[in-house]
Amino acid sequence: MNLLVTGTAGFIASKVTELLLKRGHKVVGIDNLNDAYDVRLKDWRLKQLERFENFTFHRLDITAHTQLEPLFEEFNFEAVINLAARAGVRASTENPSLYLDTNIMGTLNLLELCRKYKIKKFILASTSSIYGEMSLPFTEDKKTDFPLSPYAASKKGAEALCYTYHYLYGIDISIPRYFTVYGPAGRPDMSVFIFSKKIYANEEIPVYGDGNQKRDFTYIDDIAEGTIKALKPLNYEIINLGSDHSVKLNYVISLIENALGKRARIKYLPRHPADILATWADIEKAKQLLSWKPDVNIEEGIKRTAEWLLSNWEWVKKVKAG
Repeated sequence: MNLLVTGTAGFIASKVTELLLKRGHKVVGIDNLNDAYDVRLKDWRLKQLERFENFTFHRLDITAHTQLEPLFEEFNFEAVINLAARAGVRASTENPSLYLDTNIMGTLNLLELCRKYKIKKFILASTSSIYGEMSLPFTEDKKTDFPLSPYAASKKGAEALCYTYHYLYGIDISIPRYFTVYGPAGRPDMSVFIFSKKIYANEEIPVYGDGNQKRDFTYIDDIAEGTIKALKPLNYEIINLGSDHSVKLNYVISLIENALGKRARIKYLPRHPADILATWADIEKAKQLLSWKPDVNIEEGIKRTAEWLLSNWEWVKKVKAG
């Protein structure tokens, strides 16, 4: 297939792109390489992809419609995988306009170009944050009318736009909702990266709340595999991609300690009101529609993440975590 992947220097998009390239697909990747977090990670991920002959990269922003259109004119894309986003619950409360611009207007630009150039398949990355506070586990048919952060609200808006374009123009759209993705070369504003780097550097780690909050941690390779499986014709579907296993943050910290052979120094801070107390993905729909289930449990995933950190420590130690 000939595919457009947006946000391709990002954590999830780079792994999705890598798997697609290894399977012989042609990928055009775009990313604006912004400084939302340390660009050294984005540069490292991009270098891994540039080794593939069937990969082409363009530094573009999905909010720039006039810059995007020439790509759609030049390449006969069979599908668009939109993984570009402003992410992060707490950060979105500080600068919400950035989130609405990228996550809603950027998605609208891509949908409009899919309509104009008759591209029949579109994937939008969404998030477990969209569920807010509700009974567990989270199922796709639950109402998502009460987002707790601008980030979650912006993804809710993007999902709504996707349905509109499916209804009006017949675009086949899959929306995977990701649950707390972690792994090698992960986002440095996420807990696993922050804790791993700071514990190994003998620095204090910040824990918002008492550490008993629970998350459905999902390994990056599993998330990427589920995203690629969602390229199949599905009409219009929202699908949870999670581990179906919620664990306490304190347990994850203990796994990181064991993997690195060091003890954590923890500073407990007040819980942010935008943080959800617990997440847990019901993944029956993913099993049925995609024949997908996660293969990597949290114990193995943390071990692999720690191994990556140690083997890349000379440059990773310079990355700003948080």
